[in-house]
Amino acid sequence: MPALGCCVESAVSPPLGYSFLSTPEIFSSGVPPSTNAVPLTTHWSPELSSDLYRVDGWGAPYFTVNSSGDISVLPHGTDTLPHQEIDLLKVVKKASDPINSGGLGLQLPLVVRFPDVLKNRLESLQSAFDYAVQSEGYEAHYQGVYPVKCNQDRFVVEDIVKFGSGFRFGLEAGSKPELLLAMSSLCKGSSEGLLVCNGFKDAEYISLALVARKLQLNTVIVLEQEEELDLVIDISHRMAVRPVIGLRAKLRTKHSGHFGSTSGEKGKFGLTTTQILRVVRKLEESGMLDCLQLLHFHIGSQIPSTALLADGVGEAAQVYSELVRLGAGMKFIDIGGGLGIDYDGTKSSDSDVSVGYGLQDYASTVVQAVRFVCDRKNVKHPVICSESGRAIVSHHSVLIFEAVSSTTTRSQELSSVGLQSFVEKLNDDARADYRNLSAAAIRGEYDTCMLYADQLKQRCVEQFKDGNLDIEQLAAVDAVCGFVSKAIGASDPVRTYHVNLSVFTSIPDFWAIDQLFPIVPIHKLDERPSARGILSDLTCDSDGKIDKFIGGESSLPLHELGSGNGAPYYLGMFLGGAYEEALGGLHNLFGGPSVLRVSQSDSPHSFAVTYAVPGPSCADVLRAMQHEPELMFETLKHRAEEFMHKEEEKEEDKEVAFASLASSLNQSFHNMPYLAPHSSCCFSAAANSGGYYYCNDENIVGVGAECAIGEEEFWPYCVA
Repeated sequence: MPALGCCVESAVSPPLGYSFLSTPEIFSSGVPPSTNAVPLTTHWSPELSSDLYRVDGWGAPYFTVNSSGDISVLPHGTDTLPHQEIDLLKVVKKASDPINSGGLGLQLPLVVRFPDVLKNRLESLQSAFDYAVQSEGYEAHYQGVYPVKCNQDRFVVEDIVKFGSGFRFGLEAGSKPELLLAMSSLCKGSSEGLLVCNGFKDAEYISLALVARKLQLNTVIVLEQEEELDLVIDISHRMAVRPVIGLRAKLRTKHSGHFGSTSGEKGKFGLTTTQILRVVRKLEESGMLDCLQLLHFHIGSQIPSTALLADGVGEAAQVYSELVRLGAGMKFIDIGGGLGIDYDGTKSSDSDVSVGYGLQDYASTVVQAVRFVCDRKNVKHPVICSESGRAIVSHHSVLIFEAVSSTTTRSQELSSVGLQSFVEKLNDDARADYRNLSAAAIRGEYDTCMLYADQLKQRCVEQFKDGNLDIEQLAAVDAVCGFVSKAIGASDPVRTYHVNLSVFTSIPDFWAIDQLFPIVPIHKLDERPSARGILSDLTCDSDGKIDKFIGGESSLPLHELGSGNGAPYYLGMFLGGAYEEALGGLHNLFGGPSVLRVSQSDSPHSFAVTYAVPGPSCADVLRAMQHEPELMFETLKHRAEEFMHKEEEKEEDKEVAFASLASSLNQSFHNMPYLAPHSSCCFSAAANSGGYYYCNDENIVGVGAECAIGEEEFWPYCVA
C-alpha cells in the first residue's frame, strides 16, 4: 500500500512545531481486506460471473450467462434447445438501434416481455398439480386462476387466457375495471375457466358480475364482507340470475413475514367463523344454499415453507368440509395466492425474498393436505384452484436500463507547497490535530489516524463556516483525509452509478416495501467487475436510489463505464413482471418504460419482435396530471414569436429561427422524459408520439426484417 508520507515531499520544511506526513511505507501491511470484494483471480469467466451474481440460483430455468458474457433467456425453460437461447444484449440492440440502422429506435428504459416464458410458467404449474393429483390418487382436478392485479397489461392477460385455455385456466378480478377486462378476455378462453370476483363490492360490481353470469361466463361472486350477501340476493332476484357464490374465510393460520399481514384473524379481508355461519343461515332461508360453491382463503404472499402451507390448507379444508356438512353446494376450494418466488436464489424459508420449495413441492403439499382432510371427513374431493399471479408472471418480464455515469474515487492531488499553505492557515487546534495525525501515521496506529483525521476535518469545516477558511483550503483537507482513509484501507470503495431510470416508476416495491430484485449487468460478464456501486436514479429525491441487493449486499459488483467511447453499460432487473408496472407512479413526471414483446423464432438470432411501443412522452405524463400540452405549446410558441420579432435580424432569418425553435419545442413535448441516447441531440426526432409496431403471432417479424414504429405526428405550428 502506498505510504502516507508520499503525499508530500519530505524535503519540505514544515512550520515550527509540527511535521508533515512523510515517512515512507507507513501503511504497507496489516490492513484487512474488504469483506465484499470481488474474488481475485488471474482469469475471469462467465461462470465466475454467474456465481457472483447468483444467476443459476434465482434465474433457473429461464436465465443463464452465455459464453459471450451476456445474459441469455431460455424461453422454454429446461426444454430450451441451445439454438433457441436468446441473447438479451442482442434484443436490447435491436430495440435501441436507430431505425435507419435496422433497429426499432426505442429509448430506454425498456421492459422486454417473453411470452414463451409465460407459457412455460403456466404449463409448469399445471403439470406440477396434474402430477400431484395423479400420484396422490386425488379424485378431482386442478384449474388455475390468474389475478389480473399482478399485471393488467393487455398482452399478458390475453396470453394467459390463450395459453391456459387447454387446461381451464381462468381470471380473478378485484375491481370493476378488472372485471370488465376479465369478462372481455374470457370470451375467448375456456368455457370452464373460472371468473373469480374478489374485492369489496357495491351494487354496480355485483350487477356486472351477474351480467357475466348471463353471458355464460363461469362467474363466482366471492363474499369479502357479510353485508355483500344482501346485495347479491336482492340483485340476483331482480335480474333473474342464479348466482354462484363463494366466501373468503379468515383463517387462524398466518405467517410472520412482511406479506403475512393480510392473513390471520385480523387480516384485511374475509369472514370470521361466526360470519360464515350467519351467511349459511341466510342463504338457507333464501333457498340459495346450493349457490354457495366455493371457499376462498389467502395465507399471504410469498409463503416461505410447505409446513406453513400445509397448516393453512388443512385448516381451510376443515372449513370446506363443515360447509358441505351444513348443506352448501360446495365444489371448489380456492387456495388464493402465496406461491413464492426465489428472488435471491438461496431457496431459504427464512427470508421474505426466497422460499424453501419448488413448484412440485407446493402442488404436492396442497393436494395432500386437501385429500387428507376430505378423506377423514368422507367429503368428495373439491376442484382445487389457486391464484398464483406472482409465480406466473414474474419471470417473463425484464427491465433494462443504462448506467450513464459514475462518481470517481480520485481525490485532489496536493503539492508540497499547497500542503504547506494549507497547514499555515489552520488554527492552533487544527494544527495540533494535524501534528497528532502525523505522529500516529509514523507509529502505524490506524485507528488513531482516523480519529485525528476526523477531528481535523471537522475543525476545518467550522473554520469555513466562520469565514476563516476558503473553499480551496476546505478541498485540501478533504484530500488529506481522503488520502489517509485510502492508505489505511478505511475509505469507502463504493461508487454511485447514475442510471437512466426512475425507481418510483419502474421499481416501486423497492422504495415502498424494500422488496429486493436481482439486478445484474446483462453483458461484460466475461470480464471481472472492478468496482462496487449503488444505483442512483434521475429523480430529485433522496429515496431515488437502490442501495440494497440480494444476498444482503449494500452494493453491487459493477464494471467501469466506457471512458469517452460512448459504449453503453446495460443493467437488467429480473423477476419484476408482477405488480411493478401497475404500482409505478409519475414522480418528477417520469413515465413508464418502452415495451418490447419478443418471441423465440428460427431467425438467425433466435428471436422475433411481435410488439414494440415507446414509453409515454412528456406530453403524455403532463396530460396525466391534467395539463394540456397543446395549449402549453401554443403559449410557448407565441412567447417565442414575440421575442423573435424583437431581434435585430433580417425578416427571413427570423422566420427560419422561429420555425426551428417551434419545431424543437414541439419535439420536446413528444420525447420521453428520460435522458436521450448519447448519439442523439436534445431535440432529435424520436418515434414516441403514440406510434407503435405490432405484428400478430401468425406473422411475426424476425430480427433482420425491415420494420418501423410509425410516422411521427407533431402538432401543427405556423410561421407568422
